[in-house]
Amino acid sequence: MAKTSPAEFIKQVQAEGRKVVWPSWPETYRTAIFVGILMVILAVFFLGIDSVFGAAVRWLLTLA
Repeated sequence: MAKTSPAEFIKQVQAEGRKVVWPSWPETYRTAIFVGILMVILAVFFLGIDSVFGAAVRWLLTLA
């Protein structure tokens, strides 16, 4: 495999950087809101699961 010079590497990086399609501000805003809502939903879900399993383990320990 042929080595590329640092200057050629920089040119290639810049060429690839120009191909990137950045999201618009509304897309970024909507995605951030969606991620925030999903985080809250998942946090509540895992809190519930953890509470149920914790109660089950405490109940099983009372049997021992």
